[in-house]
This record gives sequence, structure tokens and C-alpha cells, in this order.
Amino acid sequence: MSEVAVITGTTHGIGRVTSRELARAGRTVVMLCRNVPAAQVVRDQIIAELPAADVHVVRCDLASLASVRECAQAIRGMFGSIDLLINNAGMVSSLHRMSVDGFELTFATNHLGPFLLTALLTDRLSASARVINVASRIHYRGRIELDTITDARARYSSQAAYAQSKLANVLHTFALARRWSQTRICANCLHPGVVASNLLPWWLRVVKPLISRVIFDCERGARTTLQLALSNEIAGISGRYFDENQLPQPAAALANDVQLQDSLWRLSAQWTGVPA
Repeated sequence: MSEVAVITGTTHGIGRVTSRELARAGRTVVMLCRNVPAAQVVRDQIIAELPAADVHVVRCDLASLASVRECAQAIRGMFGSIDLLINNAGMVSSLHRMSVDGFELTFATNHLGPFLLTALLTDRLSASARVINVASRIHYRGRIELDTITDARARYSSQAAYAQSKLANVLHTFALARRWSQTRICANCLHPGVVASNLLPWWLRVVKPLISRVIFDCERGARTTLQLALSNEIAGISGRYFDENQLPQPAAALANDVQLQDSLWRLSAQWTGVPA
């Protein structure tokens, strides 16, 4: 069997491109998505272009911890080993909304869901597996305010919520890399660029000049993810943050705060019900 690549957020944008290109590279692609019919359309399109492609669709709503658990169980039943896990899916809620489990929705979807998925699949990662978290340059502007995550009455800013969730992605990546430092499993994260897709909210267009000079199309936006997934040059590199040009860059000072990494890990484990 070819190497197994699991990726979230596959029905549009860079996730769709990444799925196609991983299939082109000969990987067995497992597309995780909330909208199964839409993902099946993408799967059919990939196979029409690449008849030999091995592509699977599994439902996963990252905003629901129960859905993530069901998804992980399904993957574990399908594959004995996973070589690539790409936490690509992301969203931002313009209004203050809570997930079904009682967490601020943007944080739940962008961090807690991927945190739980990674935890539930860790023991199935191959000896030289790669875990890739799609973060954002906006993490430099993020602050972790953990007391607001479970407070439905907390003051809310969509920009701040998104920046917080992306900072959490980088913190999670660096914490994984530290925990796997005595293994050959790698964990890295990236800024894909500001990508023109249906997820680009109005406020991100406004702050776009602060985080990128240009808006990429989805093909260009997938380059760094694919570099981290497929390049032999990345083997053995872990705990790094890469920019839209596939270059390693210093992450925010907060992202390198080991105490904050561990505090976020402990609370995330508590909230998702996995061992810390």
C-alpha cells in the first residue's frame, strides 16, 4: 500500500489542491470533510484526472468532539499506519458563537478539533510520519486568553479569535515537536499566504496588507503545505514555522513560550478528554 495521507478541509481552497497533488504523488489520500457529498464530488474529479488515484472520504466536523472521535475511529479501522497528517481546515466566525461542546467556535474548529484528531491518531503515525498544521502569519498578533474560550458572554472580536486560534496552531506544533524530539516523526506549521477562496472574510481582506502583499490563488497557496509534505529536504526538520515562500521563519515570541505551550496542551487535553 502507498503512504497514507490524512487531510482536513478538502472540499475547496488549498485543501482541495493539496488532496489532488498528494494523489498525483502516489499517496493514498484520506479526505476529511464536514460536507461528504461535496467531498465526493472532489474525489470524483481527482479520479477523473488521475484514474489510478486512491482517494477516500471520511466525515469530520472539527467543531464537534464527538464527530472527531468518530472520524478517528473510522480511520483507525481503515488503515494500520498513517504517514502524513495535515490539519488544514480552518474557519472564522464573524459572530460570537459556541460549539456544540461549549467552546468558542473559531477556537474549537481551528485548534481543539485538530488537537484531538492528532492525539487520537498519534499511535498510528509511522516511524517517519509528518504532521503539518496550517497556521497563519496573523499568529504574530495573537494572544491566548483561555478564560474566554468557554465564556459565551465574553467580549468577541473575529480578528482576535482567528489570531488566537492560529497562535494555538503554532503552539501545538512546537509542543508536538518537543514531545517527539527523540523520534523521527516531524511536526511543522506554515503560513500559506492570503489565499483567494470562499473562506476569505471581509475583515481579512481589510487586514491583508498587514500580513501579505498579495492574495494567492489556491494553487499557489498550497505550495508550502506540499513542500512540507513531499520534499525530501524536510525529512528530519521539526518544530519550525514556514512562510508562503517555503522558507523557515522565526515564529512569534509567544509561540516559543514553552510554559504557554504546556499550559495550552494541558487545558486542550482536559477539554477534549485525552491524557495530557
